[in-house]
Amino acid sequence: EIAKYKMDSTPKELGGQTIGDALLEPTRIYVKPVLEVLSKYKTKRPVKAMAHITGGGLPGNLPRVLPDGLTVRIRKNSWPEPALFSLIAKKGPVDTVEMRRVFNMGIGYAMVVSPTFASSIVTQLEKLGEKCYIIGKVKKGGPEIQWA
Repeated sequence: EIAKYKMDSTPKELGGQTIGDALLEPTRIYVKPVLEVLSKYKTKRPVKAMAHITGGGLPGNLPRVLPDGLTVRIRKNSWPEPALFSLIAKKGPVDTVEMRRVFNMGIGYAMVVSPTFASSIVTQLEKLGEKCYIIGKVKKGGPEIQWA
């Protein structure tokens, strides 16, 4: 059903934006805010791992930055899913597992941080203009991500 849409279509799910504009939104670059946060920690190392969430989504990118024996339990609905992905899932139709495997679902960059520092790091990144969400916890297991 999604194939019937043209690039200049404005489905109500996109709030007036065309499909073409939604698809062509530029990739966010996270290097400056991430380096700014990292520079605050000269001795303590609260950031344990980082992953740019590109093709392969969270399942294809987060496990590769974790040591063997660890996984991440992601809390579903802990961040707002961009309307474009909801549209693709609904009109495709594309099932949830495939959507998560192919797309970042709105999470462009993930930082695995010590729980003690999570709120502080979120606050710092938000002050730098980033939207941040605590989306899960590192747990024993793996290598695949767990969804809760």
